[in-house]
Amino acid sequence: MAGEDRARASNGATALTRVPRNRLDQPKAPRRRLLPEYDPEAFGRFSERIARFLGTGRFIVWMTLIIILWVAWNVFAPDHLRFDQYPFIFLTLMLSLQASYAAPLILLAQNRQDDRDRVTHEQDRKQNERSIADTEYLTREIAALRMGLGEVATRDWIRSELEDLVKDLDDRRALLSAESDEDR
Repeated sequence: MAGEDRARASNGATALTRVPRNRLDQPKAPRRRLLPEYDPEAFGRFSERIARFLGTGRFIVWMTLIIILWVAWNVFAPDHLRFDQYPFIFLTLMLSLQASYAAPLILLAQNRQDDRDRVTHEQDRKQNERSIADTEYLTREIAALRMGLGEVATRDWIRSELEDLVKDLDDRRALLSAESDEDR
């Protein structure tokens, strides 16, 4: 028996030594991620809303009011209530922080708009190509119809030919009747 166990162990056939394989018929177990998951579309829409707000006069008015209040508080408030003394280092830090977040959000919004514009332009280009192809097809069809009508006998042409034949017949009859009058 000991020999069989050693043989199985060397072949890797025992249940204890067998390494479980990844099964292709089953989904993998979810892995833990270091970074939180987020919806890129939702984040993009959020960045577009922020960028749209940052580009308005309302933002400039609010930002101006906040800065005026900040400076006024730190200049005129009692010393023990001031949180940012004269060179306003904290205000500078807050404005820099706001700018450091605003710039990438604005760029993200612009990139999304560029992507939408690119898709729209591509669709417009394809529509224009289809319109040009349709116009060229219709132009060829109209030209073919005109050429075909040039070879078709029209009502006016047939009428004029019949009138010419009637006139010729009248002329012949008149000629024949004149000859028969002379012969008599």
